[in-house]
Amino acid sequence: MLEILNITKALSDENRIRALMMLAGGELCVCQIIEMLGLAPSTVSKHMSILRQAGLVETRKEGRWIYYRLADKKALKTSEILGWLQRHLKNDKRILDDVKQLRKIQKMSKDKLCQCYRS
Repeated sequence: MLEILNITKALSDENRIRALMMLAGGELCVCQIIEMLGLAPSTVSKHMSILRQAGLVETRKEGRWIYYRLADKKALKTSEILGWLQRHLKNDKRILDDVKQLRKIQKMSKDKLCQCYRS
C-alpha cells in the first residue's frame, strides 16, 4: 500500500509530472531541471526527492551535481506509468512547449547553466 501511496503522491503535482516527461528523453542535470521548471533549487530538490521516494527516478552524483534519470525502464511500474502519462499528455500544450524549451536548455553549456545555481 505504501508504494502505491508514494506513486500517487508523486503524480499529484504538475511540476513532478513535467519533470518525469522531461526525463523520458534521457538523463538531466538538476540545473537543467531547475531551469526548465523555473522553480527555486530547493523546490526542485523536494519535487525530485518525492519522485525518487516513489521509485520513479534514480540519481547519480558527479562532483557536486546530481543527475536524474527515470528508474530502470524494465521496472514494470515505471514503464506503465510513463506509458500512461505519454499517451494522455502527448498533445498537451504545456508538455509540447516543455519539449521545445528543453531542447534549448540542452544546447546551453551545463557549466554556465550550473554556475547560476551555485550557492
